[in-house]
Amino acid sequence: MTAQRALAAPTRDGTLGGRVALVTGGGSGLGAATCRVLAMAGMAVVAGDIDARRAAATASGLTADGGRALGFELDVRDAASADAAVTTAIDRFGRLDVLVNNAGTDVTAEFEAIPPDAWDRVLDVNLRGPVVMTRAALPALRATGRGQIVNVTSTAALRAWPNASAYHASKWGLLGFSHALHTEARRYGVKVTAIIAGGMRTPFLIGRFPDLDPGLLQDPATVAEAIRFVLSLPAESVVPQITVLPMGETSWP
Repeated sequence: MTAQRALAAPTRDGTLGGRVALVTGGGSGLGAATCRVLAMAGMAVVAGDIDARRAAATASGLTADGGRALGFELDVRDAASADAAVTTAIDRFGRLDVLVNNAGTDVTAEFEAIPPDAWDRVLDVNLRGPVVMTRAALPALRATGRGQIVNVTSTAALRAWPNASAYHASKWGLLGFSHALHTEARRYGVKVTAIIAGGMRTPFLIGRFPDLDPGLLQDPATVAEAIRFVLSLPAESVVPQITVLPMGETSWP
């Protein structure tokens, strides 16, 4: 079977070879780890990131290892950028099977100290961004007959701690959106999964909290493997929500 033939006909048994994924925030952290894991599983990957150089670096590393990948400068807040990413994925690889809404940001401060524009930025990237991306990708995902959307949330979607009100609002909202979309999209054969990820050893945490003990965190590749598992299930089954925590997680009971 040629590579082009495999691209057009993903296997029915849940294997990922020949399928195509668009990963937002794919230039670093969990996004880059997810791109690597999916590429190793045989998927073609579009690494979208607001930082074009990081997106290109992720894609370059994957292609150097024999994978099929493309880096794309992507602003998840912008509908035109989202549409262009989806169009590019289809033009380059022939289809789009999976959207991973991973891009995220945060502001650490008491609520009264958060400037309105900073609050809006967190909500725009973390909550509105997945909505914008889903609007752009859903027609292509429906066309495959078994598209999938993975929304990366957080333990911040289930409990709260001080100085993270904007982040909590965005992640609680994303979890609600994910479950609502699951109830609607499955009638079209599109699966929707919320990944509730505990703390990871990524720049998102370590870069902002230098006193944080890395031993309490998990390798982002572990969460990426959970995403791969969810995508690998047979067409008859769906995981609407999955939680992946480090053993030393301190933000969870």
